[in-house]
Amino acid sequence: MNPLIAVAHGTRSAVGQAQIRALVDAVAMCRPELDVRLAYVDVQHPRIGEVLPLRAQSGGVLPLRAQSGGVLPLRAQSGDMLPIRAQSKGAAPVIVPLLLSTGHHVRVDIAEAAGDCVVTPPLGPDPLLTEILAGSAGRDHDALVLAAAGSSDPGWLAEIAGVAADLNAHVAYASRDETKDVVAGLREQGAERITVAAYLLAEGLFYRSLHRAGADHVTPPLCHDPRVAGLVARRYDQATVPVRA
Repeated sequence: MNPLIAVAHGTRSAVGQAQIRALVDAVAMCRPELDVRLAYVDVQHPRIGEVLPLRAQSGGVLPLRAQSGGVLPLRAQSGDMLPIRAQSKGAAPVIVPLLLSTGHHVRVDIAEAAGDCVVTPPLGPDPLLTEILAGSAGRDHDALVLAAAGSSDPGWLAEIAGVAADLNAHVAYASRDETKDVVAGLREQGAERITVAAYLLAEGLFYRSLHRAGADHVTPPLCHDPRVAGLVARRYDQATVPVRA
């Protein structure tokens, strides 16, 4: 079967790193027949470009799962890495971006590294993620702010605007440190209870900044919901279902 390579952004947050590993481990546990791997586009290693080339003597990654069902370290203690296709009989990997919109990392970084591998759409936007955000935000507020990472990519911005419209939320970009200003503006307009819906997969610098924005409630990172692992598996399945004539 085709290996599944989950590609996350990467973070310096130890908590965020553990959350992403737990998410990918959950995918591996629910789909034990798959060879599930983890790579990154920034900050952490192995990068997607380090994982994909077939380099029998020096490249590849360790399988995420041990035979016991536990999680193996991504690199051996010696620093050597097992070849990526050593156990997959040459099947081309399917790359699932653990990203929440189609921005630069998907269209450029992952696409350029992918070669002839299939790249699925990112996890978001997706109705499931909107449902998770709506459930986490609840109804005990009179203003809702959708806080996303931020990008200059027009397609990315349009997708985030669509999610905000579905939630009837105001938009703030954490990379621009806008959340506190948006919250303050809503306070000036009379909002008494403000919730920030965190459109972020895991904890990190951007997520921590939301808790300093002055809102009454901040939703947890999306990876906290166990259904997200199923969404990763669904992206893989949609890419590998044979096309009927």
